[in-house]
Amino acid sequence: MKPYLIALDLDGTLLREDKTISPLTKEVIRRAIDAGHVVVIATGRPYRASRMYYEELNLTTPIINFNGAFVHHPRQPSWGIRHVPLPLPVVKDIVELGETYRIKNILAEVMDDVYFHEHDEVLLDIVRLGNPTVKIGDLRRSLSKDPTSVLVYTESSHVEQIQSYLSDVYANVLHHRRWNEPWHVIEIIRHGVHKAAGLQQVADHFGIPRERVIAFGDEDNDLEMIEWAGLGVAMGNAIEPLKTIADDVTKTNEEDGIGVYLQDILDL
Repeated sequence: MKPYLIALDLDGTLLREDKTISPLTKEVIRRAIDAGHVVVIATGRPYRASRMYYEELNLTTPIINFNGAFVHHPRQPSWGIRHVPLPLPVVKDIVELGETYRIKNILAEVMDDVYFHEHDEVLLDIVRLGNPTVKIGDLRRSLSKDPTSVLVYTESSHVEQIQSYLSDVYANVLHHRRWNEPWHVIEIIRHGVHKAAGLQQVADHFGIPRERVIAFGDEDNDLEMIEWAGLGVAMGNAIEPLKTIADDVTKTNEEDGIGVYLQDILDL
């Protein structure tokens, strides 16, 4: 069998609700790698918050972070870094929206450095994983580099209004998505950046055609990747829009959805 490129989202896909990988799925992934297939992680998380799973699976491949805004190879620095950040002036313009739209807080991530506009224990708990360098202060002064991503934390009643503004004013500059409840957070990355773009870079590196790419996901930030992959697989717990465009649906993340599917499709 020719090698497949297998892309794994983390939360709600590879990871169970307790944020662990099941023994069965881990074993099947190991057998897939031993059989010559290429396994990569494709996640919205930063590298610092996904590194433990990369190491747990003993991967030796590039990793796709920040929904495709940052792609690198942890074990081969010579592979290079694919980093597509947001323009700094646009981010500073978004900070100016704070008073108009009652934004509670804004944080910007520059790779593994995190910049908070205001001190915020709720958001600090979200980003603490991986022990990033955290700086707090007016982003218009503290932020000096183009950020990889930006999170806007606001009231539930203002999310759609802010998203509408971002779409109208910055349609060709940035891409945004809303986090699921209970978080009233808008995640912003560069326009044209998504997991599919990052995955294509990895596929090109290994010389694996699109038709031999299998991708697993569960949320709206997986839409482009699932649609682009030759075999896009939605988890049983995935949102309905993802199931609609997916080529197939497997069991849930609590039922070894990835392990069971790969075992069957790759005859492992």
